[in-house]
Amino acid sequence: MKIRSASAVAMLAVASLTLAACGSDSGSGSGDKIKIGIKYDQPGLGFKDGSKYTGFDVAVAKYVAGKMGYKEDQIDFVQSPSKQRESMLKAGTVKMIFATYSITDKRKQEVSFAGPYFVAGQSVLVKADSSINSVADLKGKKVCSVTGSTSVDNLKKQQPNLVPQEYDTYSACASALNDGVIDAMTTDDAILAGYSNQTAYKGKFKLVGGTFSTEKYGVGLKKGDKDTCTKVNDAIKQMISDGSWEKALKENLGADYKYNTSANPPKDADLETCA
Repeated sequence: MKIRSASAVAMLAVASLTLAACGSDSGSGSGDKIKIGIKYDQPGLGFKDGSKYTGFDVAVAKYVAGKMGYKEDQIDFVQSPSKQRESMLKAGTVKMIFATYSITDKRKQEVSFAGPYFVAGQSVLVKADSSINSVADLKGKKVCSVTGSTSVDNLKKQQPNLVPQEYDTYSACASALNDGVIDAMTTDDAILAGYSNQTAYKGKFKLVGGTFSTEKYGVGLKKGDKDTCTKVNDAIKQMISDGSWEKALKENLGADYKYNTSANPPKDADLETCA
């Protein structure tokens, strides 16, 4: 009897371990969960409204996760503030990050990247009826960006006579622009397009001045995660080829958003090598 009891205990232990494994974040799908970092406060890109997540970053994340075997209800979206992205990947808090995360050599020393899935560039947003149509027209104008951002400094290299205005968030900049307190706001064109396409501001803003920087939005990964990098790149290629990429971009950033077509959609040769 003691032998049989011991065997039963052993069998229960094995069963318990098996069930635990089925609920782990192993990346294989079939009941697993995957944690993905996004922004919560960027309309059109990564935005949380109650329990709903929307935006182009979110759409790409869902598509990629789907190709990796995850259904939407298996995705746990986690807020990933810019200053915490590297530490979250290192700690394994999230598996991947889709959060207007520009690929840079400095960041690649700490984390790995797949993609890019979009190439943005700094631009300028003004009111739809504004007489401002170029960077040159910003002379003497109040131009907003967030505190700590280098966007206005970059713009001043082209128009040194603008008047910088600093706000804590881009949402505050957009509100001030709508109220006529400032004349323009500046950051990546994709972020600006997101605000322009937001319901509250629909038809009230316009992008001007083209783009004057290169921001490659990559998928942040834990350093050395080659397997996931390859899977993400394969999914991005498929999203572009089957038309889902363009559809997601128009739905989230507006059909009239004039993105850089010479850099977008990214070509196979533009993707990280996953080395």
